Amino acid sequence: MLETKNYKFWFCTGSQDLYGDECLRKVADHSAKMVEGLNASGKLPYEVVLKPTLISQASIRKTLNDANADDDCAGVITWMHTFSPAKMWILGLKEYRKPLLHLHTQFNEELPYDTIDMDFMNENQSAHGDREYGHIVSRMGIERKIVVGHWEDPAVQEKIGSWMRTAIGVIESSHIRVCRFGDNMNNVAVTEGDKVEAQIKFGWEIDHYNINDVVEYVNAVPQGDISALTDEYYSKYGIILDGRDPAEFRKHVEVQAAQEIGIEKFLVENNYQAVVTHFGMLGGMKQLPGLAIQRLMEKGYGFGAEGDWKVAAMVRLMKIMTQGIEGAKGTSMMEDYTYNLVPGKQGILQAHMLEVCPSVAEGPVNIRVCPLSMGNREDPARLIFTAKTGPAVATSLIDLGNRFRLIINAVECKKVEKPMPNLPVGTAFWEPKPNLAVGAEAWILAGGAHHTAFSYDLTVDQMVDWAACMGIEAVVIDENTNIRDFKNELRWNSIAYK
Repeated sequence: MLETKNYKFWFCTGSQDLYGDECLRKVADHSAKMVEGLNASGKLPYEVVLKPTLISQASIRKTLNDANADDDCAGVITWMHTFSPAKMWILGLKEYRKPLLHLHTQFNEELPYDTIDMDFMNENQSAHGDREYGHIVSRMGIERKIVVGHWEDPAVQEKIGSWMRTAIGVIESSHIRVCRFGDNMNNVAVTEGDKVEAQIKFGWEIDHYNINDVVEYVNAVPQGDISALTDEYYSKYGIILDGRDPAEFRKHVEVQAAQEIGIEKFLVENNYQAVVTHFGMLGGMKQLPGLAIQRLMEKGYGFGAEGDWKVAAMVRLMKIMTQGIEGAKGTSMMEDYTYNLVPGKQGILQAHMLEVCPSVAEGPVNIRVCPLSMGNREDPARLIFTAKTGPAVATSLIDLGNRFRLIINAVECKKVEKPMPNLPVGTAFWEPKPNLAVGAEAWILAGGAHHTAFSYDLTVDQMVDWAACMGIEAVVIDENTNIRDFKNELRWNSIAYK
């Protein structure tokens, strides 16, 4: 289900005709070799496409507007090979609407000490031209990513590749449609939010349906399809009966199979990429969707519990941004549940009633059927597992009334000391950076929610860049956070984002 366009990024070199045709020929040759090298590096997740050297206001404006109109273009990489008078760029930049990267580099890595002359200096003026260009972009207040260094440096290439994933998140954000089955949980603050402003800011469409609209789809699933998917479950996952009768256990699992097929059919037919449920609004559902939602998340759908459409959209967005990463460790909705406060072993146990994506699992993934105290329905089947270890990011998008704020916390996922045999859910255990005390205090000061969109495969910088492109506030909680400075940052932001 997780499908996006075969996006490309345009490479636009700036110059001018002051130094003659021979200079421009070399500029074009250098640009072509750089694009070829970047594409061959293996560091970029998407193809870079070379565009003709830009030397006039007309050519710049046309190229940037062509980029706007090209559905396959997800962003533009600009580089000033020689001096490119920046007033030429004003109209094009003013009309350009997609992500922008300013690559501050030059063709040669080292000064040609023995041969350098003024012709070389005039031709290779990136240190000069990029500052002229950078000035006008700053004066116009245009958000862009700046990457500095030699284009053949793997670290530079990795930064470009990382930005590409952020750019895809920006472009694809406007294609996210969230289907809510039921409303927000009564009296819960953080799952609320301004849906109109979210569509203005992010392009998200958030719609509502009665849960019985999808129950019709679930009830219409043929028994043969249910049995086939259940057989797939039994072949893929371990089965923990907990003393239940095997036939009775399978019937509970079949309910989730019907839900997975029926819900997905509804989402596909109505063009939704994220879904929200609420345990208090189940209508004709026999069980709260558990295993079904976990499987849909694994396929790439976003999900939010208790009506949390913001986290559903963010999970979908982050899954898009991580698409195609080799060795990806997973992305999921999570919820802060309970602490371990033993000195030297502090952390937060993450889970949800049922719905944690198995993409984050390490080790065996098993099916259990257990009672659920909420929802007033039969015992739902769910996948249980423990999550991987390693660094990750947890994000919370909150509505502060006059603006959105994205809170980004660097976390370190760890193993719990002992098994938890009586806990029938998927779990993760992490310590927020810089430590539990500071991380939790900063999270609460910033207004962070208890639901998060979580990923092992994205970085703090990528999420900061996404927020910047969207024009919203972002605050970071990481190894550099201290509470005094963090409070000041929140105060300054309250003024900057009025």
